[in-house]
Order: sequence, then C-alpha cells, then structure tokens
Amino acid sequence: MYFCAQMPENMTKTAIIVGASGLIGSKLLNLLLHNSEYEKVISLGRKKLKTKHRKLQQEIIDFENAETFNTFIEGDAFFCCLGTTQKQTPNKDDYYKIDHDYPVSMATVAATSGVNQFHFISAIGANASSGNFYLKTKGETELDLRKAGLNSLFIYQPSLLTGRKKGKRIGERIGAVIMKLINPLLIGGLKKYRSIAALTVAKAMFNQSLKEKKGVSVYTTEQIKERA
Repeated sequence: MYFCAQMPENMTKTAIIVGASGLIGSKLLNLLLHNSEYEKVISLGRKKLKTKHRKLQQEIIDFENAETFNTFIEGDAFFCCLGTTQKQTPNKDDYYKIDHDYPVSMATVAATSGVNQFHFISAIGANASSGNFYLKTKGETELDLRKAGLNSLFIYQPSLLTGRKKGKRIGERIGAVIMKLINPLLIGGLKKYRSIAALTVAKAMFNQSLKEKKGVSVYTTEQIKERA
C-alpha cells in the first residue's frame, strides 16, 4: 500500500467535509489537515468537533435547511462521509434522510457552486432494486448523485470496515475478527467482499481528490486498496 500526492508544489486546495466525526471521516479529516495539498478544510455538522487546527473552519448547520450550508459549499473537493446505522436510527424515514436526502441535497449545491469533485461513501452491494433497505437506500443515493450534474463524482463501495475503537459496536468488532479469518478465502470475484480498514478508505479518497478526473468513478474494496 502506498500513499502519494500528485499535485505540483504551491498549488493548494479547499476541501469541504461532512461526517468528519465518523469512522472514515475522522481519519480523512486528519489527512486533509496534515497534508500541504489542502490549505483550508471546511467541516459542516450539527455540532463542533473537538479538533483544533489553523486550517480548519467549522460551521454549524441544519441539514434540513440548505440556506444554512449552501454558502459554505465552495471549494475544490466535497467529501461526504455521512452515515448511520439501524441501531442509531431505527426510524426508516430518518435513516433515509441521513443516507440519501442530505448527500443528494449537498451534491446539488456543490454542482451549482462549481465544486470540482464530490466523494461519496456508499457500500458494497448498493443497488436501488435491492430488497435490503440499507443497500436499496445506498443504491438510490448513487443514482440520484449521478443526476445532480456533478463535474466529477467518486463513489466508494467498501465492504465491512475495520478500525473502530474498543468499546464501539461490539457486533462489528466480532465481525471484523471473523472476516480476518475469512478474507484469504475470498478470491477472484469475491475479493470485493473482503474487510477493509477505514484508514485505507480515507487514504484512497484523499489520493483520488488530487487527480483531475471527470465523470463517475466507482471503486469496490480491492480497487479502494489499490488507490490508498
């Protein structure tokens, strides 16, 4: 695995990120703040992060009201790391808002504001026709993001994420241990179902944001690892 920057010196960018307190978002935020390619990082959320950094600009927003965030969505790359779980958000309407409505709303603003790139964390198996609510929601979000008029859309479809702190989501930690044993058995077309570290996803997102690529790019687990 490698980690590289592909920008000439003296060229700096502005990043916008939502979901910076989450598993992947927190790691991505750290990369954005501690690499010279980005001179400014705007974090949007319901409450402020504990993180303090000279490059970090934090804005409190209401995801239900675009007027509270549209003026802040101006820059080079937008990173959408929003997400929830059925345990955290048992109400399906609320779940759908977080996983679908908010990302699509912000992508629409990003497109009209001229933000060059939009990076979205989806999931392996995302399919708008799926009978699984979670995968169906991710699939519908992907479809609607494609319709938002974005100049460059990056979609990441990781499998089970690893790297959570101890004491967090014990079920997922047990699953991570099991997947560590199963991963070597997943070969060929099944490689995309191997577990992946959250930091690896964050690195891939960072690296891809330094490239000039138009259109829609979709990366599954193994492709994410190759770009980290």
